[in-house]
Amino acid sequence: MRPIFLLLIPFLLFSSTLHLSLGANPSRINPLLATDSASGEITGWIFNGLVKFDKDGRIVGDLAESWEFRSPTELIFHLRRGVTWHDGEPFTATDVAFTYRLLRSPKLFSPYTSDFRYVLDVKALDAWTVRVVYKEPYYKALSIWMMGILPEHLWKSVDDPMTSVLNRKPVGTGPYRLESLSTSGDAILHAYEKYFEHPPNIERIHYHFMPDPTTQFLMLKAHKLDVGSLTPLQVEKQIDEDFKRYYRIVTLPGHGYTYLGFNLKRKIFQDPRVREAIDLAIDKKALIDILFFSHGKVCHGPFMPGTFAYPRKPLETRYDPDRAKALLAAAGYDARHPLTFTISTNANNTTRLYAAQIIQYQLAQVGVKVKIRVMEWQAFLNTVVTPRRFDAILLGWSLGLIPDAYALWHSDSDKIGGFNLVGYHNLEVDRLIEEAERTTDMAKVGRLYRKMFVEIVKDHPYIFLYIPDTITVVNRAIHPIEPSVIGIMHNQIDWIKP
Repeated sequence: MRPIFLLLIPFLLFSSTLHLSLGANPSRINPLLATDSASGEITGWIFNGLVKFDKDGRIVGDLAESWEFRSPTELIFHLRRGVTWHDGEPFTATDVAFTYRLLRSPKLFSPYTSDFRYVLDVKALDAWTVRVVYKEPYYKALSIWMMGILPEHLWKSVDDPMTSVLNRKPVGTGPYRLESLSTSGDAILHAYEKYFEHPPNIERIHYHFMPDPTTQFLMLKAHKLDVGSLTPLQVEKQIDEDFKRYYRIVTLPGHGYTYLGFNLKRKIFQDPRVREAIDLAIDKKALIDILFFSHGKVCHGPFMPGTFAYPRKPLETRYDPDRAKALLAAAGYDARHPLTFTISTNANNTTRLYAAQIIQYQLAQVGVKVKIRVMEWQAFLNTVVTPRRFDAILLGWSLGLIPDAYALWHSDSDKIGGFNLVGYHNLEVDRLIEEAERTTDMAKVGRLYRKMFVEIVKDHPYIFLYIPDTITVVNRAIHPIEPSVIGIMHNQIDWIKP
């Protein structure tokens, strides 16, 4: 009997571990500072907000059991009782008030601070009740509280929150706690046995550090990962029946778009005819067919299709190279004096590099000369994007169920640390953003956002290119998998891996 028992031990250990991959090293595992996808993913397991999205995209309680608006500017949260931090200390309303104060502290530099710009005061009325007072009605009064909450008892004595060891040794209330984060990049999470919903059925999550997508694919083919993503090329050409028997393939509309953004402070892009000409000269459908084997959709504007912010009939720019040539000629560009500029993008995204090359070819057909500049991600951010040293950038943004136009499109966000990277200024768009933010009437917010959508698209500050589908594969042995508008991980704590 002893040999059989010994053989069972590794199987049991493996069966309680969910194997995932991570494409980059997480920088700060802190919901106030996690701006890269790797940090955000790890942070999501460890921390909770007061509210969250359910599988249908509706806002439901998380650390908050319920809430009520006592007036358009006063929001009361009633917190869950019995919730504990990973170190065993109780979670209370004072943690919520402290997290808000830390976010607004001059010691902390976070792009998420702007979400809370209309908050006047956050106060713990008692251990289980939080009152939030707003300067004026705010359409995101509830949804901003999806931000993870930090433990006051650990963070209150931190002098420099930007460099604190707690950013690498986080303590949260979430379903998993961080067990280890190795120098090689692997991260191991362990189920928190006192998680307030119920302990996750899968005991551990092992993130394997794989900066090269090819390595991830090879690990999937070897059945060494339980969940992963596939490219359209891999789906169409590189997987066999054995792969399909082992993995379930889930295809969902993507929650992000790729764009070509113009530096609007550069003289050549201040002429709207130039921006429109470039839009007309790019065949977006061809981009999708070449890059994604048709697994994607043309992006027509800044907000997610199907949401309250998306027009019923958005403006659609048709591929029209002849019209593009006419606009360029009217703007003073011809064969002797061609429009010339550089597209900058990051090296660790091969799809964007290929997109840049296709765009370079397409624009050459209308007489535009494009150079391509490719850099490693951190160098790209630090030397090109942040200081705005580019002609045009090829990048992507996420598409949220509740969009925040202020962060990308308001004139005030055209600053260091802001996300208005292209320097877009439109007084009418500013007015629509400000009016939308001052109401809790979501029907009115929708009307204002749809007008804003049209204004932005007409201005061509970006060329909105494509929304790729997400193609996820999941070990067929894992259940229950319930694909939804927010993906497949929403019910992960209920997953069983036999």
